[in-house]
Amino acid sequence: MADIDQQPSENLISTKAIEKLQDIAKDARTSMLHTNLNAFPNSCRPMSLQTADEEGNLWYLSSSESSQNEEIAKDSRVQVTFQNNSNYEYLVVHGHAEILKDKATIDKYWTEFANAWFDGKEDPRVTVIKVKPEGGYYWDTQNGKIIASMKMLFSAITGADIDDGGVSGKLKL
Repeated sequence: MADIDQQPSENLISTKAIEKLQDIAKDARTSMLHTNLNAFPNSCRPMSLQTADEEGNLWYLSSSESSQNEEIAKDSRVQVTFQNNSNYEYLVVHGHAEILKDKATIDKYWTEFANAWFDGKEDPRVTVIKVKPEGGYYWDTQNGKIIASMKMLFSAITGADIDDGGVSGKLKL
């Protein structure tokens, strides 16, 4: 049977790390934003990603009255997790968040979907959270979910030592 500790590892830096972050984040779309990292338990909530830009920054719309904005104002350190079950892709990044309120940034990241939480983009509560990742870790399959599942099932039934098609590694942005 495959040993998870023997899974291939590929640490990525700079451009390759940003590309991996963008690839997993775009497919997962929803992430868990962790704030108040010194507390146990820390604060965590689902957030809909607007985009992961060319520098690896993660962009979210948020209310000025939200707990995440309040906690980021006190301590900018955050952790963000993504889970894309359809492809067996997972990502965790850590970094610092910044709250932006300028009209140009709000216009850039506004979507009609945000009207569910705000009274239009002119709503004074609209803010944009920018997360600048410093590093993280990813888990990915090289063959996709179906092939990886078949390999794991084969290994479980036969006891055969197989490569489950997974790869993981550190990200340094």
